Amino acid sequence: MSQVGAPQGRTWAGPSRSPRSRTLRSVATLTSAVLAVTVLAGCSSDDDADAAPAAAQDNAPTARAMVDDGGTLRWAVDALPATFNAFQADADATTGRVAGAVLPALHTLDERGRPRLNPDYLETAEVVETEPRQVVLYKLNQQAVWSDGREIGAADFVAQWRALSGRDTAYWTARNAGYERIEKIEKGKNDLEVRVTFAKPYADWRSLFTPLYPKQVMGSPNSFNDGARTTLKATAGPFLLSKVDRKTGDLTLARNPRWWGQPAKLDSLVLRAVPRSGREAALASGKLDLAEIDRSTAERIALALKDADAGRSGAQAARLHGPGSAITPGKALGSWALAHGADEELAEEVRAARAENQAAVARYAKAQDTLAGYVVRKSLEPAYTQLSLNGESGPLADERVRRAVARAIDRRELAESVLKPLGLPADPPGSHLALAGQAAYADSSDALGDQDTKEARALLADAGWVPGGAQKKPAGTEAGSEAEKKTGKKAGEPEADAKKKAESGDTASDDGLYIVGDDKPGELPAAPRIGPGGPENTRVLAPAPAAARESAALLARAEALDTGARAAAQPGNGKPDKGVAGAYAPMGSAAPAAVPAASQALGKDGKALSLRFVLPSGPGSETLRAVGDRIVRMLDAVGIRTEITKVSDESFFKDHIASGDYDLALYSWPASAYPATDARPIFAKPEPASDGSLLVEQNYSRVGTDRIDQLFDQAAATLDEEEAGDLIRQADARIWAAAGSIPLYQRPQLVAARKDVVNAGAWGFAAPQYQDIGFKKSETTKGSPSNR
Repeated sequence: MSQVGAPQGRTWAGPSRSPRSRTLRSVATLTSAVLAVTVLAGCSSDDDADAAPAAAQDNAPTARAMVDDGGTLRWAVDALPATFNAFQADADATTGRVAGAVLPALHTLDERGRPRLNPDYLETAEVVETEPRQVVLYKLNQQAVWSDGREIGAADFVAQWRALSGRDTAYWTARNAGYERIEKIEKGKNDLEVRVTFAKPYADWRSLFTPLYPKQVMGSPNSFNDGARTTLKATAGPFLLSKVDRKTGDLTLARNPRWWGQPAKLDSLVLRAVPRSGREAALASGKLDLAEIDRSTAERIALALKDADAGRSGAQAARLHGPGSAITPGKALGSWALAHGADEELAEEVRAARAENQAAVARYAKAQDTLAGYVVRKSLEPAYTQLSLNGESGPLADERVRRAVARAIDRRELAESVLKPLGLPADPPGSHLALAGQAAYADSSDALGDQDTKEARALLADAGWVPGGAQKKPAGTEAGSEAEKKTGKKAGEPEADAKKKAESGDTASDDGLYIVGDDKPGELPAAPRIGPGGPENTRVLAPAPAAARESAALLARAEALDTGARAAAQPGNGKPDKGVAGAYAPMGSAAPAAVPAASQALGKDGKALSLRFVLPSGPGSETLRAVGDRIVRMLDAVGIRTEITKVSDESFFKDHIASGDYDLALYSWPASAYPATDARPIFAKPEPASDGSLLVEQNYSRVGTDRIDQLFDQAAATLDEEEAGDLIRQADARIWAAAGSIPLYQRPQLVAARKDVVNAGAWGFAAPQYQDIGFKKSETTKGSPSNR
């Protein structure tokens, strides 16, 4: 399941966890946020000019002279697009792929996520005036024309601005960021110049008009809302839309005869709908040339290549590690004897089983031979997976509890568990707003602090969650009440909890973990013992004076990161500067006597500290569930219990994340070097509406501050790129301090490609150059590209 991105726009999400709040979300699919960051760009500085991405792209770069002319490449997509309009709510990744091949992209991105003017469409694009208004002048490539022969011009810019400005509600748009800032668009000195005047400064102006649609699509609400869903009246890319066959699941793009740039190497590009779960089989049958894959499929291809390198045929491989590997000579002889025995009924069953096994061996052998013709290209996707902490209500509404959860988690261990087996760099992201290699990237994670079990427990104690707190009666409860005498349980304690405590002793172990959707509790290793006899003697620190003081200290630490200064150690503090001052309980407090391991689970006012951890259950979410299991163990070590709820992929986002029906969840966001525009709604402070609802935009953790919003707004309004970068880094430090989301690892990008496919694979940050994709020329003249 792809969780990159999240809904765009605003639509009533249904009931939330709290009766007094609700959330607004859109009906966009999970991958639609990728469309909002098709061009990754942003602020640059001299210090970051030579920064490199964490992993290089892996796409078999090949000079065009070495690429065959012709052929058809079959490229897997999750599904055929519901619409060809990238600005509609149900646009998805396939919509974006089609748009990239057939529509103008005024700025594309390089391997480091920097915007680069696209000379196929623009000669220049620059800010020519800043006072009294910001004016951007576009000078168009004089050869640039739509597929109907009309020149690309100011009329297309005007139509797109009017459709996406938000002023005409007849247009059903999913996003309009930046377009609402435009005051007017007019023709320049000639038809090839377009002047865009902004009502207020907009730093991310390069994000606009990519993709650019023809005025035939944007010119009226009907053509925008309905006409572009099934076809495009005009295109202007190296390919054009040729055929959509929804029965076979194939969408065909053909070489554009009117294309003025370097011609596409391929005759056609077929986007074939193949779900992730079916891609290994499709590759094994030779039905695909290029496909993003999961780890298990990558391992199968690696095994096939290993067999081929060792000189083993598919049949030999099947006997070595396939379906035939369990057949010993003795078993084969015994099976033959039964198949030819006197018991005809038994013999028939054995013969059928032998035939089925032989067919399985043959299928495996053929698949291994076919898979040996592919390679796995890998890099890091421009997206990161995060742990989201819902701060709307419950224990996580207390920022100390959120910080404790963050301090309990070893992010490096989680990143290494996902990326190291793939041979990819495993440094956890240090920013919510940029990734390593991007100009705006800076590691601000020390605004919160590294993993520290003792500090996590101290924060929990400060919030009132202490060992044995689940057995304590809330203030005002009389001892020996009639209810206790009748039920035999503590006041305020649920019936099921009382039974569980009686059976398990409420120990800090997996007995406190219940997985909704499983037949039995999860079988996880017991948590390490904390206290005497454990790895270390844990001091349970006394509560800090007040949450307000801690918050002020934490934000002061973020402020130090904002300015690049380090907070000076206070005299007599005695604690090394390795985190946030306010993230620690005060030193010198007397620690209570160690308590038995059976009381280490934390509670408060008779309630156990338990968080609902929602995870997707689909076949493509194995990695998320494995990471979730590790997080459960880390939280258990500090006394936080978790209840894992497994839900279908279809309902995971819309029914749980967007609606707020979770405490903890794992999902991913795409990175953007336009964070002032693209990341602001993700971290915007939720605002109460007049009817008592909560407007969260895309901030599904429901944690934010006015200052974070101000920093985003300031970054979007300055035309000084260095200043904008500083403002973004300040915002990120404060996002870390708020502890509403914890970046864990950059997502791996694994792509299976036929060995002769070039200029395609794991692009990382970079946008595909569709006209350069093709098949490498062979050293001989054997084989015709048209047969591919």
